[in-house]
Amino acid sequence: MRKWISFPHREGTVSRQAHADLPAEGIYEREVGRSGFFGPATHLHHKHPPTAWSAWEGPLRPRAFDLNELPQQGGMPFAAASVLKNAHCDFRIWSVDQAMPALFRNGDGDDVLFIHEGSGELFCDYGHLSYRDGDYILIPRSTSWRIEPAARTSMLLIEATNGAYQLPDKGLVGPHAIFDEAMLDMAQIDDAFRAQQSEDEWQVVIKRRGALSTVTYPFNPLDAIGWHGNLAVCRINWRDIRPLMSHRYHLPPSAHSTFVAERFVICTFVPRPIESDPGALKVPFYHNNDDYDEVIFYHAGDFFSRDNIKPGMLTFHPAGFTHGPHPKAFAKAMSDPKKFTDEVAVMIDARDALEQGEGMAGVEWSGYVDSWKPKA
Repeated sequence: MRKWISFPHREGTVSRQAHADLPAEGIYEREVGRSGFFGPATHLHHKHPPTAWSAWEGPLRPRAFDLNELPQQGGMPFAAASVLKNAHCDFRIWSVDQAMPALFRNGDGDDVLFIHEGSGELFCDYGHLSYRDGDYILIPRSTSWRIEPAARTSMLLIEATNGAYQLPDKGLVGPHAIFDEAMLDMAQIDDAFRAQQSEDEWQVVIKRRGALSTVTYPFNPLDAIGWHGNLAVCRINWRDIRPLMSHRYHLPPSAHSTFVAERFVICTFVPRPIESDPGALKVPFYHNNDDYDEVIFYHAGDFFSRDNIKPGMLTFHPAGFTHGPHPKAFAKAMSDPKKFTDEVAVMIDARDALEQGEGMAGVEWSGYVDSWKPKA
């Protein structure tokens, strides 16, 4: 058994409540925390923005990538460009406009597909699902599947390498908060699924330990006539998520957790009212998340805490430095706050350091690190 050292203490001029009622005008709060947003934390109050650096040298810096500029891929998902990865998570982006020529089975871990653009049909061992933009599709490890796009489809592929996805513990708010499990749509044995069954030759490409094997069948192996159990492909759209909110307190990203794996978590930021209490922060607080790398993929809307970010872009904040809202966004939130945010974004918090995939340097916005500098 072990236990964090606990010594709540106050020193100097402080606020009594984190993220609200700062002790003086022109003061900036910074949260230094462990274990994401669940461990011990201290809130320091600074005279200057903690991100107001004048220069940066070395590889540890905030990065932004425009994934719209990556070469378009087709064919099969294993050919998708790897954006960021570690031993427990592989984050890819894949664009496709033709039906997959074979089935795919990932033996290395569960996959979450997030549909950024497009629509179409997904067929798998468990049946058929239609998909559209904004869908999360959870595919358990070693499930055979394929898609038939009705419109060009761009998606995130988030692999829980050697792991599985579960739902977060919703604690005091109960299991029906954020979204009820009844909102999860299951693959169905419907007319569309039965219609695709045939005696034609099909291949299944299996990925295991990064290597590919191909199994050929003289029939379509998606030939189930029924199933029962509690393991299956399922789907939920961000539009079905009802976020936790507080009009008096800016909630941490962990309040927006959607799926949890062994060494990382997927969160979803969806439209919501902005805090209305006069003393509450209206934008994400400056913070050190010193145990997790933070990744945000921007799907749709106006990204109220960032400048020059558009849908299809991704930001990467490695653990180890202070980050937070851009200066213009922070100033506007304090002087003339919006009443509502319409942003939609997918966030990954990874416990282990993430490495960039090949080709990412070619789509990096190199000026991102300078976007926090005070304007002359």
